[in-house]
Amino acid sequence: MNEFSDECLDVFLADQGRLFDEPVAGTREEAEAFLEDCMAQVVPSVRDVRKWLDESGMDVSGLTDEELEEQAEVFALPDGSYLIVEG
Repeated sequence: MNEFSDECLDVFLADQGRLFDEPVAGTREEAEAFLEDCMAQVVPSVRDVRKWLDESGMDVSGLTDEELEEQAEVFALPDGSYLIVEG
């Protein structure tokens, strides 16, 4: 089971509209349960975002780091890491 920080959960709650048409969670507890169910990952760097997306089948070879950070399933966290959520 992943442990998602409060900051991570808050970012997801605030920005979930980028990925989903309707909110999937309204509280930290709901957000954590949702992220665990969809096997979301927190990775330490944009390099790891690239690797994760590539391994999941997305062609990221032509994307810059900035374009990777703008992908709907990628949420930049305050500590410099990234939350990746499959939509």
